[in-house]
Amino acid sequence: MGKQHLLISLCLLGEPCRYDGKSVPMGGEVIERLKEKYILVPVCPEQEGGLPTPRIPAERKGERIVRRDGGDVTAEYAKGAETALSLCRKHNISIALMKAKSPSCGAGLIYDGTFSGTLTAGDGVTAALLSKNGIKVYTENEINALL
Repeated sequence: MGKQHLLISLCLLGEPCRYDGKSVPMGGEVIERLKEKYILVPVCPEQEGGLPTPRIPAERKGERIVRRDGGDVTAEYAKGAETALSLCRKHNISIALMKAKSPSCGAGLIYDGTFSGTLTAGDGVTAALLSKNGIKVYTENEINALL
């Protein structure tokens, strides 16, 4: 039997695709250990949804995703989440490693929509859609569970 596929946030692999144009790489050793066990399938749901990099920060407010300047980007986030789910279906993916706290990828804790740095219980748009479809979502804070 071959390796299992793992959906992974592109920014965790070192790609500068976050809202601020930066990445948050996990480090080469961790990535190599993941590659030993999984076939990595990278995705940035926000870029897949059509948002530019860099972009105005956004946070989840209930069912909406709102930028700091008040602009609504819910549709773009939903489109990116659907793309991530399509990748999971295409590659028979049942687990994902996503960026913690993100309004798209965060699982369990996300920023509360006040742009104050306050965290609240909840999932980002992509993490919620993946979970709803039976895909187990981990964040980089839970990397040991995957290794």
